[in-house]
Amino acid sequence: MKLWVVLCLALLWGELQNGACQQVKRRKDVGENRIRPGGKRVKIRHPKLKDGGGKGQSLLTQVLDKGRFVRLGQSTTLTPGKNMELRCKGNSIGWSYPAYLDTFNDSRLSIKQSDKYSQLVLMSPSAADTGAFSCWVIVCDGTECEKDHDRTYISYIYFSDKDNLFVPSAIHFEIVYLRPDRPAVVPCRVTDPQAKMSLHREVPPEEITANGTLVTSDPTKGFVLQNPSPEHQGVFYCKAVTRGTPQISTKYQLLYVEVPSGPPFVSLEVSPEFVRGGDNVNVTCTVLGEPEVDVSFAWSYPGQADRPVNIQSSWRLVNRGMGYTTRVSQSVMTVEDIETIDFGHYVCKAKNQHGETIVTINIS
Repeated sequence: MKLWVVLCLALLWGELQNGACQQVKRRKDVGENRIRPGGKRVKIRHPKLKDGGGKGQSLLTQVLDKGRFVRLGQSTTLTPGKNMELRCKGNSIGWSYPAYLDTFNDSRLSIKQSDKYSQLVLMSPSAADTGAFSCWVIVCDGTECEKDHDRTYISYIYFSDKDNLFVPSAIHFEIVYLRPDRPAVVPCRVTDPQAKMSLHREVPPEEITANGTLVTSDPTKGFVLQNPSPEHQGVFYCKAVTRGTPQISTKYQLLYVEVPSGPPFVSLEVSPEFVRGGDNVNVTCTVLGEPEVDVSFAWSYPGQADRPVNIQSSWRLVNRGMGYTTRVSQSVMTVEDIETIDFGHYVCKAKNQHGETIVTINIS
């Protein structure tokens, strides 16, 4: 009996020793350092794991020749004249692109949606097509759909053209409005991100230095004036140089704006001030506002259902104070041969993108 117990203990000890040796051997196999036959130590380089493709990766791709694809980055430079095809993965996709392609209803642009992706094709692109192209996934809950901001992808595409260093504009003399509460942009965008840009005042002739703080340069925007002031008014232009060949942009008239943003500031007056039966009367509704903000007018007046009147609307830019620019919009209602039915309250409603204002005046 004792001999049998001793024999079992001996066998168990042998198994434990063998296992320990194999464990030591395995640890040595997977060590960071190995010794080659020449006696040199080498470091084992483990393969890097590939990114699984999170939401930060763009699903916006360009289709190349022979069915090849390339994923677009934040900016891309392409050759003008060669058809461009972009794709965005998803069964419900929205797109944005340079606004003028919509303004002129350009037939060169087409968008098609398939089961797995959406396709945007732009035929014969030119320097004028330089701009931001983006796509996003549309998420729907029943009949309500919205843009998925976590799956929105954008690439600024340059169509580089040595004959057009600046993105062409249909306007040869543009107006830029300066406001004290926001940066102003002189929109001389380039078609080559490597072009060197500079900003110049026409009178007196001088170059405005882009110092990275008060004035910054961005090839996708132009020149940004961070704190505009009346001293920045005047006629400006941009210059771009690449490969030693300079080009001049269109000219820009910079005007300083006096009126802040907001609903229309309206006044209403009657002429003549004293009215008798048979007189011709003008009721004038006047709005002082931002130069580029359109204003619409609507009227209500006594006898509106039966009484014909003449209404004319117009606007103009005026300088007020020390070089401040304001837009004056007016709507004038003319009532001819006024009668008893025409006496009462005249209401003018002025509306802009910020809101509306209603004013009333009484003719008695």
